[in-house]
Amino acid sequence: MTVRVERDGRVTIITLDRPERRNAIDHPTLLELLDVQADIAARSPTETRVVVLTGAAPAFSAGADLNGVEAGQFATGLRRVLVGFGSLPVPVIAAIDGPALGAGTQLAIAADLRIATPDSPLGIPAARLGISVDHWTIRRLRDEFTAPVARAMLVGTENYSAERLHALGGIHRLGDLSDAREWAQRLAQFAPLTVVAHKLGLETADFDAPTVDAFEAARSAAWASTDADEGRTAFLEKRAANFTAS
Repeated sequence: MTVRVERDGRVTIITLDRPERRNAIDHPTLLELLDVQADIAARSPTETRVVVLTGAAPAFSAGADLNGVEAGQFATGLRRVLVGFGSLPVPVIAAIDGPALGAGTQLAIAADLRIATPDSPLGIPAARLGISVDHWTIRRLRDEFTAPVARAMLVGTENYSAERLHALGGIHRLGDLSDAREWAQRLAQFAPLTVVAHKLGLETADFDAPTVDAFEAARSAAWASTDADEGRTAFLEKRAANFTAS
């Protein structure tokens, strides 16, 4: 098992538990997260009022596990997990302590609220790997972290500390897991139907926004390129990638 679940009263804590891989996300982890989401959604609202998503030390998540990651199965599963956290009828808090990179940042922005230790780095280094995130991630990153930060992360592959993002509003609080638990217990006292209504309104605010066909074509081309293979191979071999735009 790569996902650990703990219930503390009306708070459910989900912990990514692959510390030897810095909680890198692989396909089995996505399947476990989908099962946990389904279980929470099926329970009575009185059982779970708040979810805390975190990672076992030393990281929140260092990103996708590049061993065997492909555009199809993994990307589809990741998208389902990201949207799944938004669909849960309870607030989701991302408690970040350590790197939250790539898929780690995607999980962080999928949460409703974020708390992090000040030095925790967030970023999306996809351009260093020859792959592309989906349109949901781009819009969410823009909305949660501001358009300039989204551009810096996606185009410039810049990392931001949680402290810097807190000053910009993208990280709601600075603190550790114990602070996240305390915050979650406070949120669990709020009117659940009101929270559900507000969360649904926020999640569907851009419901009518069309998918950009040109973007999807560009994303598919990136994933199918030899550069994508080169990026993954170079990362695993711990060397600089030689991209050829092919």
